[in-house]
Amino acid sequence: MSENIDPAACGAEVLRTEISALGQMADGLGEAFARAAQLVKDCTGRVVVSGMGKSGHIGCKIAATLASTGTPSFFVHPSEASHGDLGMITRDDVCIVISNSGETAELHGLLAYVARFDIPMIAITKNAESTLARHGEVVLQLPDAPEACSVGMAPTTSTTCTLAMGDALAVAVMRMRGFQKEDFHVFHPGGKLGAQFLRVRDVMHTGEELPVVRSDQPMGEVLLEMSAKGFGVAGVVDEEGRLAGIVTDGDLRRNMEGLLGRNAIDTATKSPTTADPDMLLEEATGLMNQRNISALPVLDEVGAYVGLVHIHDCLRAGVA
Repeated sequence: MSENIDPAACGAEVLRTEISALGQMADGLGEAFARAAQLVKDCTGRVVVSGMGKSGHIGCKIAATLASTGTPSFFVHPSEASHGDLGMITRDDVCIVISNSGETAELHGLLAYVARFDIPMIAITKNAESTLARHGEVVLQLPDAPEACSVGMAPTTSTTCTLAMGDALAVAVMRMRGFQKEDFHVFHPGGKLGAQFLRVRDVMHTGEELPVVRSDQPMGEVLLEMSAKGFGVAGVVDEEGRLAGIVTDGDLRRNMEGLLGRNAIDTATKSPTTADPDMLLEEATGLMNQRNISALPVLDEVGAYVGLVHIHDCLRAGVA
């Protein structure tokens, strides 16, 4: 082992080698890439991705990216394919098969099956004259660039380019389909990503959970409703169910003198901050933080009191 290696310089050299290859690949995208994207977009089944070794690892990620952006997709291991998993591939599917050399022996059974049943296949390979390329309806050729490792053999540049090619294909198809943020939420309901797309209607309290009193109810009954529902607030509604105000813990403290001799509307805040059911939960959280309040009554298009969202709901959803 050399004692004169500068790890940072070595790392920078690797990145520059791979960046150069990515630039070559970007400059070379053309008709073949457009045909591949159209093939994926028009697929009525699933996009089946396969590859061996490091190509397989990259293939798993490509399949996951396609699936999460609106293209049903999964990975099939080529060795398992030859032992029964070929039955997972149908004539309605499109295959993406990856091999840097294009001569990976484990792919032969899969290639024969694809040819036999006339299943469209996109080949991703560096070798345009390879067995894989000859089987492909479309060939996405990787650049003839050196691997970034010190011995020029470990898959580095080639796997980076393959991964980037998969990303480019997935995003192109995503845009061709008009895939929007709302569609993205369908496939990402969990975690921080999912929380960004939650709307007030997804977490608000309704029905029997809703703390609600009439305008003319005495404050003794209002206190019982607030205690029973446990949100520290009660919505005050008129005869038609529209919100006339809201009674909060703060309103109680400000009106302690003669409180039990009042009714709900006399004590309520008349023009409270409200939300609508389609408001993003992040926006509702921002409103509560800005106004230093802990709950928002939710109104429909005619001003009816239909729900309540509390800051604790936002915390549980991972937004606050």
